[in-house]
Amino acid sequence: MDPIRLLRQHWRPAAVAGLLVLGTVAWYAWPSSSSAAEAVLLAPVKSGEFKVVVTTTGELRARKFVQVSGPATAQSVQVYQTKIGSIVPEGSVVKAGDVIAELDRQPVATKIADVTLTLQKAQADFTTAQLDSALNLAQAREDVRTAEFTLEEKKLAREQAKYEAPTIKRQAEIDYEKAQRALEQSKRNLLTKTKQAVAKMSSVGADLGRQQNNLQNLQTVRDQFSVRAPAPGMVIYVREWNGKKKGVGSMWNAWESTVATLPDLTQMESDTYVNEVDVRKLSLGQKVVVSLDADPTKKLSGSVTHIANVGEQRPNQDSKVFEVKIEIATSDTTLRPGMTTSNAIETASIANVLSVPLEAVVNEAGFSYVFKKSGRGVVKQMVETGAMNDNEIVVRRGIEAGDHVLLAPPTDRSGIATSTIPGLMPTTAPIAGGDTARSVKMPSKAPAPPAPTAPTSGTAAPAAKTKR
Repeated sequence: MDPIRLLRQHWRPAAVAGLLVLGTVAWYAWPSSSSAAEAVLLAPVKSGEFKVVVTTTGELRARKFVQVSGPATAQSVQVYQTKIGSIVPEGSVVKAGDVIAELDRQPVATKIADVTLTLQKAQADFTTAQLDSALNLAQAREDVRTAEFTLEEKKLAREQAKYEAPTIKRQAEIDYEKAQRALEQSKRNLLTKTKQAVAKMSSVGADLGRQQNNLQNLQTVRDQFSVRAPAPGMVIYVREWNGKKKGVGSMWNAWESTVATLPDLTQMESDTYVNEVDVRKLSLGQKVVVSLDADPTKKLSGSVTHIANVGEQRPNQDSKVFEVKIEIATSDTTLRPGMTTSNAIETASIANVLSVPLEAVVNEAGFSYVFKKSGRGVVKQMVETGAMNDNEIVVRRGIEAGDHVLLAPPTDRSGIATSTIPGLMPTTAPIAGGDTARSVKMPSKAPAPPAPTAPTSGTAAPAAKTKR
């Protein structure tokens, strides 16, 4: 038989058989349209160490610094506040004695003008008192001398009247006694007027001295309105009550006299604020990884050194926050006060556990489920969950390492089998909130309060964190 004709007779059945084989293989190997869409949303079950981290934003500042303050004696001269007229740029390196800021001298200049007028009046009063005292004392001394002369005349008259009639003799004695009494009264008047002059001069002299001291103190305070650096260093502005840094035009007052600081750059810390939900997870000594917005590749180690006991209301924030200080473990010459930091505070670490993304867990009737990939199909698997962080949640039972779970529930759940865990009790859904956007149940802390209502069927776990 002709080979060509024989080949033509058998190629069609062979081609049909080959197509059948390829179709079968493709059907098993190639996922369905729904499976292809779900493959993109699959996530592997992780195994290993699980960390709970509270992330906050802070600002670098020096742990130790020298305060640069305005005149400390301003209150003594009744100058309580003024404006900052000029100040050197922040970050300037100064030497001891260099002028850092100039305060507006108008309030103290007004005080000096008023005190100068008062001083002139006090000087005039002092001069007038001197003249009055001199005149009064001179007149009193003259009265004493006149009384002495009169007494001497009466004495002579009494001696001459010894040989006169008794009435004349008696009259001479009476006149002599009157002269004696007049002399004694003149002396007493002189002593009294002397004391009066001393008291008056003391009064006007004290007022004069007080005004002179006021003027001298005002002039000293005026000279201190040129704020100078007490030591060498880098100038860093201080913040006002509203969080803004002091600068030209800012108010300086005697109760908060610091204008700037000269920090010790070898000892730095990050000052941050944590909301009232996350602060329950913090404790002193917890490890922190600090990164800089200016250089995200640089990671610095630190630890929590201070947690405020009382919350406060910060500007542009709805909830109460607590101040937290994080000490930078090592010194770095590139660190500068005012740099923005991202602080990852490790609040818990659990070894050798399984975890899945938060988006993979759904809650129904108090039970948690994941949609686990099983061959070409999907199984709705009940799981027992544990601690969670910003992105993942621990799964104690229900899945194994190497499994894959869907990040979103399938749109068509018909025909999906459900696998349960015998004896597992229902729990309430976790509560979202805080910097990490979720409340974490810590082994050493009190459990978070339950949610007011159970989640509706098929709802996903809380999404990624919400920035405050």
